[in-house]
Amino acid sequence: MRASTTGRVLHDPKGGSFRFDAGAVCLDFAHTGGEGRYAVFETLHQPADLARWLAEPPLSAVMTVPVTAGELTAAKVLRQAVWDAAHARAARRPIPARAVATINRAAAEAPLAPELAADGTTAGWAAPVRATQALSTLAREMIELLSGPLAERIRECAGDNCPLLFVDTSRPGARRWCSMERCGNRHKLRALRARRAAEP
Repeated sequence: MRASTTGRVLHDPKGGSFRFDAGAVCLDFAHTGGEGRYAVFETLHQPADLARWLAEPPLSAVMTVPVTAGELTAAKVLRQAVWDAAHARAARRPIPARAVATINRAAAEAPLAPELAADGTTAGWAAPVRATQALSTLAREMIELLSGPLAERIRECAGDNCPLLFVDTSRPGARRWCSMERCGNRHKLRALRARRAAEP
């Protein structure tokens, strides 16, 4: 059912990919695409795309009822609300009322129900497994995140023009980058060039 790890491989439309761990499944979900200038990152084009994303670990919610076009639309509305709420929290701004209402509305639906397998040692999700339930589970996780002790650890990447969000779960609370292999290394290279340029 659930693994203890989060994170997905993100693909840049300009080429290249990297592993990004947002530290929460709801925040991983927020990075599946977006509106406006973020539309180029869209990965949820069809209902089947949403079903595929939800079926991957750690959520591992394999749909037993096909995802509908309406559920795909609802997923994108929830995704935008999670994105807006997390960015507001990271910037220490009030969370938009519209985002709060959307998250609460999704969370009010029945969530995924865990079910112990016959062997008594493994678990999955009780059928039927619907997209609406998975969205409710993601919304409830977002509520726990925003109202819990990790709310203060929601961060936006410190890289130039990088809007990726994550929960800093490191013990010292010093994580700055979406990924060391991406923005962290870019920062190191810029700092190295700046030092060399300043040398006599």
